[in-house]
Amino acid sequence: MSEEKKKELFEIQRIYIKDASFEAPNTPNIFYIDWIPTIKLNLNTSANKIKKNIFEIVLKVNLIAKIKEELVFLCDIDQAGIFFIANLSEKRLNHCLYSYCPNILFPYARACISNLISHGSFPQINLAPINFDALYNNHIKLEKEI
Repeated sequence: MSEEKKKELFEIQRIYIKDASFEAPNTPNIFYIDWIPTIKLNLNTSANKIKKNIFEIVLKVNLIAKIKEELVFLCDIDQAGIFFIANLSEKRLNHCLYSYCPNILFPYARACISNLISHGSFPQINLAPINFDALYNNHIKLEKEI
Protein backbone atom coordinates (compact mmCIF):
# COMPACT_ATOMS: atom_id res chain seq x y z
CA MET A 1 0.00 0.00 0.00
CA SER A 2 1.48 3.38 -0.98
CA GLU A 3 1.74 6.19 1.49
CA GLU A 4 -1.03 8.76 1.05
CA LYS A 5 0.21 12.19 -0.03
CA LYS A 6 -0.23 14.76 2.73
CA LYS A 7 -2.46 17.71 1.91
CA GLU A 8 -0.60 20.99 1.27
CA LEU A 9 -1.62 23.65 3.79
CA PHE A 10 -1.30 27.44 3.72
CA GLU A 11 -2.72 29.97 6.16
CA ILE A 12 -2.09 33.66 6.79
CA GLN A 13 -1.84 34.05 10.55
CA ARG A 14 -0.92 37.73 10.82
CA ILE A 15 0.10 40.71 8.66
CA TYR A 16 1.82 43.66 10.32
CA ILE A 17 4.27 46.54 9.94
CA LYS A 18 7.58 45.50 11.44
CA ASP A 19 9.32 48.85 10.76
CA ALA A 20 8.39 52.11 9.05
CA SER A 21 10.41 55.23 8.40
CA PHE A 22 9.82 58.46 6.49
CA GLU A 23 12.39 61.23 6.16
CA ALA A 24 12.10 64.53 4.32
CA PRO A 25 15.30 66.32 5.36
CA ASN A 26 15.05 69.20 2.90
CA THR A 27 11.65 70.53 3.86
CA PRO A 28 10.29 73.16 3.67
CA ASN A 29 12.54 74.40 0.83
CA ILE A 30 11.90 71.30 -1.27
CA PHE A 31 8.19 72.25 -1.51
CA TYR A 32 9.12 75.25 -3.66
CA ILE A 33 11.01 73.32 -6.34
CA ASP A 34 9.21 72.14 -9.49
CA TRP A 35 7.85 68.65 -8.83
CA ILE A 36 9.78 66.54 -11.35
CA PRO A 37 11.21 63.78 -9.17
CA THR A 38 13.18 60.67 -9.99
CA ILE A 39 12.03 57.69 -7.98
CA LYS A 40 14.22 54.74 -7.05
CA LEU A 41 12.55 51.61 -5.67
CA ASN A 42 14.40 48.77 -3.93
CA LEU A 43 12.79 45.51 -2.79
CA ASN A 44 14.13 42.72 -0.64
CA THR A 45 12.48 39.69 0.90
CA SER A 46 13.58 37.59 3.85
CA ALA A 47 12.11 34.45 5.37
CA ASN A 48 12.62 33.23 8.91
CA LYS A 49 11.37 29.90 10.20
CA ILE A 50 9.83 30.59 13.63
CA LYS A 51 8.98 26.97 14.40
CA LYS A 52 7.76 23.93 12.51
CA ASN A 53 5.57 25.08 9.59
CA ILE A 54 5.47 28.71 10.87
CA PHE A 55 7.38 31.36 8.90
CA GLU A 56 7.82 35.10 9.18
CA ILE A 57 8.22 36.77 5.80
CA VAL A 58 9.46 40.37 5.64
CA LEU A 59 9.10 42.45 2.49
CA LYS A 60 11.46 45.42 2.70
CA VAL A 61 10.50 48.32 0.45
CA ASN A 62 12.80 51.32 0.10
CA LEU A 63 11.65 54.32 -1.92
CA ILE A 64 13.92 57.30 -2.60
CA ALA A 65 12.66 60.45 -4.34
CA LYS A 66 15.05 63.10 -5.62
CA ILE A 67 14.78 66.25 -7.66
CA LYS A 68 18.06 66.55 -9.52
CA GLU A 69 20.53 65.62 -6.75
CA GLU A 70 18.37 66.99 -3.93
CA LEU A 71 16.77 64.36 -1.66
CA VAL A 72 13.02 64.92 -1.48
CA PHE A 73 12.13 62.00 0.77
CA LEU A 74 13.17 58.55 1.83
CA CYS A 75 10.54 55.98 2.79
CA ASP A 76 11.32 52.54 4.23
CA ILE A 77 8.73 49.92 5.09
CA ASP A 78 9.28 46.43 6.47
CA GLN A 79 5.93 44.78 5.87
CA ALA A 80 5.76 41.40 7.55
CA GLY A 81 3.50 38.41 7.82
CA ILE A 82 3.36 35.17 9.71
CA PHE A 83 2.31 32.20 7.61
CA PHE A 84 1.54 28.56 8.39
CA ILE A 85 2.86 26.45 5.51
CA ALA A 86 2.94 22.65 5.60
CA ASN A 87 3.57 19.66 3.34
CA LEU A 88 5.20 21.47 0.42
CA SER A 89 8.25 20.18 -1.41
CA GLU A 90 11.40 22.27 -0.88
CA LYS A 91 11.04 23.81 -4.35
CA ARG A 92 7.38 24.76 -3.79
CA LEU A 93 8.13 26.00 -0.27
CA ASN A 94 10.86 28.36 -1.55
CA HIS A 95 8.51 29.67 -4.24
CA CYS A 96 5.84 30.23 -1.59
CA LEU A 97 8.24 32.00 0.81
CA TYR A 98 9.93 34.25 -1.76
CA SER A 99 7.18 34.88 -4.31
CA TYR A 100 3.67 34.01 -3.14
CA CYS A 101 3.95 35.50 0.38
CA PRO A 102 5.64 38.77 -0.76
CA ASN A 103 2.85 39.10 -3.33
CA ILE A 104 0.33 38.99 -0.46
CA LEU A 105 2.32 41.55 1.58
CA PHE A 106 2.96 44.07 -1.21
CA PRO A 107 -0.49 45.77 -1.26
CA TYR A 108 -0.16 46.45 2.48
CA ALA A 109 3.33 47.93 2.01
CA ARG A 110 2.12 50.00 -0.96
CA ALA A 111 -0.76 51.45 1.11
CA CYS A 112 1.58 52.28 4.01
CA ILE A 113 4.04 54.03 1.68
CA SER A 114 1.23 55.99 0.04
CA ASN A 115 -0.04 57.15 3.46
CA LEU A 116 3.41 58.19 4.69
CA ILE A 117 4.12 60.17 1.52
CA SER A 118 0.77 61.96 1.57
CA HIS A 119 1.17 62.73 5.29
CA GLY A 120 4.55 64.22 4.40
CA SER A 121 2.59 66.66 2.20
CA PHE A 122 3.96 65.29 -1.09
CA PRO A 123 1.97 64.26 -4.16
CA GLN A 124 0.76 60.68 -3.91
CA ILE A 125 2.89 57.99 -5.52
CA ASN A 126 1.07 54.81 -6.47
CA LEU A 127 3.50 51.95 -6.88
CA ALA A 128 2.70 49.64 -9.77
CA PRO A 129 2.08 45.96 -9.02
CA ILE A 130 5.24 43.86 -8.82
CA ASN A 131 5.64 40.50 -10.57
CA PHE A 132 7.22 38.54 -7.71
CA ASP A 133 7.13 35.33 -9.77
CA ALA A 134 9.40 36.92 -12.39
CA LEU A 135 11.74 38.31 -9.71
CA TYR A 136 11.94 34.89 -8.04
CA ASN A 137 12.57 33.11 -11.36
CA ASN A 138 15.32 35.61 -12.26
CA HIS A 139 16.93 35.01 -8.85
CA ILE A 140 16.86 31.24 -9.40
CA LYS A 141 18.43 31.64 -12.87
CA LEU A 142 21.21 33.82 -11.46
CA GLU A 143 21.92 31.29 -8.68
CA LYS A 144 22.27 28.52 -11.28
CA GLU A 145 24.74 30.61 -13.31
CA ILE A 146 27.01 31.15 -10.32
